[in-house]
Amino acid sequence: MDASTAARFNLEKRRVDDENACMSDRLVPSRGTCSSTGHLKLERDENWAPRNEYHEVLSKNVLGQESLDNMKVLSYKHKPIRQEAAQNQFKVLFSNSRDSATKPRPAANRVVPQSPMKVLDAPGIVDDFYSHPVDWSSTNIIAVALSEMVFLFDAQSGQTEKLLSLPSGNVTTLRWTAEGAHLSVGTSSGEVQIWDASAQRQLRNLRGHGGRIGALAWHQHVLSSGSADAEIHQHDVRVREHLIGRRAGVHADFVCGLDYNTEGMLASGGNDNAVCIWESPISSSPLHTLTEHSAAVKALKWCPWQRHVLATGGGTADRQVCLWNASSGRLLMSADAESQVTGIVWGMQEKELLTAHGYSRNQLSLWKYPSLCKAADLEGHTGRLLCLAQSPDGSLVCSSSADETLRFWQVFSPAAANAKHGSNRTAPKSILKTIR
Repeated sequence: MDASTAARFNLEKRRVDDENACMSDRLVPSRGTCSSTGHLKLERDENWAPRNEYHEVLSKNVLGQESLDNMKVLSYKHKPIRQEAAQNQFKVLFSNSRDSATKPRPAANRVVPQSPMKVLDAPGIVDDFYSHPVDWSSTNIIAVALSEMVFLFDAQSGQTEKLLSLPSGNVTTLRWTAEGAHLSVGTSSGEVQIWDASAQRQLRNLRGHGGRIGALAWHQHVLSSGSADAEIHQHDVRVREHLIGRRAGVHADFVCGLDYNTEGMLASGGNDNAVCIWESPISSSPLHTLTEHSAAVKALKWCPWQRHVLATGGGTADRQVCLWNASSGRLLMSADAESQVTGIVWGMQEKELLTAHGYSRNQLSLWKYPSLCKAADLEGHTGRLLCLAQSPDGSLVCSSSADETLRFWQVFSPAAANAKHGSNRTAPKSILKTIR
């Protein structure tokens, strides 16, 4: 064999050996064992660990349930063979210690009631998507609007008494003050009345709107009202000239949803499919205008334990439940509710939210936060749900419906005592004594 033939033979042999050779780095397993998820993790901006619960949910939705759990970028192609018990006397000790350290504790089962704990008749309740006929005070009194009348139901004693009856028109929305002593009443004629519930007398009659009242919200001594005239009015109930702010030209249609968070940030929803975030009660222009929805936004509620998180729900043409970061105006998550959203409440202990729905199923839906994965549907109403009201401790939810019933659901765990009797219970009381 000459030198050239030997060199060619050695070269071909080297090529064959190279095909079977392991191309891994020293002490690093072969990258040929890298899965598709592993390849994604090696790319830019993909090789990260979740910094919070939202990032973890996002990673699992995009990459799968095993995306960041027990998923290695690189792994050995040939796994070591585990010895049998007869060959390894330490296996039992190893297995027991390993299982006890890694085996997760069984989570307590979440029991969601499938039937209401109480049902009350509400004859004369108006089937109107834009109305808010029920509100639950911090003193455990439920105000219910039945056409032109308002009744007060004591949830503890079960007693009911009539508060008022309008001479004309209907009651369209109700909202208690934070301390639960005074009730604001919106009417179809555009007036806002303030009543002392315990004395059963009217304190003030606030005029100024050019259409029916669609929503009310309190922040200390300031009462915000939204109307069919597409305006939001700010009323200081301590002074005779109550109108301290008039927000016109922002919403293009009926303002049907209002809610304050603990810091005084206001969220407003309208029939123009828009949600506006106002930084304070005296802001003249919105901080953000959210246009994700494609139908009227009546249902909106601030998260009680995440102060800048807002939940919103759209009407029939939209049917979306959305979570927002109100500080940045960023959409955090959305889900298809499959029917119009008429009300939202949050759990005070569980990281969940409950939504009320209209056509076609007329159900309540329980969602996990922040993934908006549906946990359960609660059915029983035969007509569209109009709104939701929550008990002072957060455990009970009252749903009002066009089927002329109020149903009480034990959905959440009761909040702690300091949450029920917070510091905001005494401050507004001294201010509201000056209503005139």
